Amino acid sequence: MSRTFLPLEAYKPTGEHYDLLPFRFTRFTRDRELLVNEVGEYLFAPVGTVAKIVDRKLEFGSSLYSSLKAKQFIYDSSSSANLDLLATKYRTKHAFLDGATKLHIFVVTLRCDHSCHYCQVSRQTANHHEYDMSRETADRSLAMMMDSPGQDLTLELQGGEAMLAFNMVKYLVRNAKTLALQRQKSLDIVLTTNLANVTDDVLSFLKDEHIKVSTSLDGPAFIHNANRPRPGNNSHELVLRNIERCRDVLGFDQVAALMTTTQLSLNHPIEIIDEYVQQLFHSVFLRPISPYGFAIRTRRKTGYEMRAFLDFYKKGLAHILDINRRPGCPQPIGQTARIAHERSGTWSFIDANENTFARFPRALNGVRLHLAEQLLVDPLGGAPQGEFA
Repeated sequence: MSRTFLPLEAYKPTGEHYDLLPFRFTRFTRDRELLVNEVGEYLFAPVGTVAKIVDRKLEFGSSLYSSLKAKQFIYDSSSSANLDLLATKYRTKHAFLDGATKLHIFVVTLRCDHSCHYCQVSRQTANHHEYDMSRETADRSLAMMMDSPGQDLTLELQGGEAMLAFNMVKYLVRNAKTLALQRQKSLDIVLTTNLANVTDDVLSFLKDEHIKVSTSLDGPAFIHNANRPRPGNNSHELVLRNIERCRDVLGFDQVAALMTTTQLSLNHPIEIIDEYVQQLFHSVFLRPISPYGFAIRTRRKTGYEMRAFLDFYKKGLAHILDINRRPGCPQPIGQTARIAHERSGTWSFIDANENTFARFPRALNGVRLHLAEQLLVDPLGGAPQGEFA
């Protein structure tokens, strides 16, 4: 079906009049303003631009006028298509409101074998079973979750350390799946765990039930073990070993990690990010401490001013950008890389020439490799380097 477009003149303003669409603005630097509208479009403009917009003193036909109109900051008599586009963007941006509550977090126990200073719950020692969720509470909680209008639900199982109440985890998973099937709802399940208590039976259950794993990695050993003490002072060793086991059994992209920023972390953004790169994670969430649970009691030891965190964040972000700008540094563009084969629970990887290389390699020909669900390309537009077949 062919389409006929009107002449260019038909899309030009018919008169020197325009109206404003909702946007926010701030002075960004001494000579620039930042404008942001309701759908996230933004524009850096010279100081005084906002005043010109409001006073209707923009020059019609100028590049600034065209940019403001194209990004839906203003509209005129020829903007009907732009307004339709703005409505579509706004509807898409707020589509989550139609889904009601999707994420449901179940704290299956307050028991934990770690004594993290920033723990968001008032954790209890591992022998206090009275702090486990009862089946009555579990049943009522599952019923409430299924009564949510949302059709796409996520059940996140937390603690304490959820694996210390693994029988309750299994009870919740199996009953949640049965109820979801009856209600015709889709269900994703995530287990949040410190990974210190992983067994082969646990991994087998997680694999059979298609459960994703979320764990904590606060950085290299000297930070992680200080932030997350446990008997034996070996939390870092255990989490790295069991991240690898989970990747082997569940799949490389089924394991995620989060970090929490403490006073100790503030001086080491580079080391924390490098630890995530070293362990082949493709993103890092530089997360501030949450003022809940033990974090309130230990704020003198772990807390900090938000200004200190922002400085930490800026240094970390600068390092991330530096990593991604390095010549030949592979960058993800969202296409799945091919893993050659899987045998007996171990992974083998091949490059574009079908040469095998070391499991979870740190680099190939000087180029750092990222292995999970991405195509490796040169960020500067050159040919792919170290690309998977």
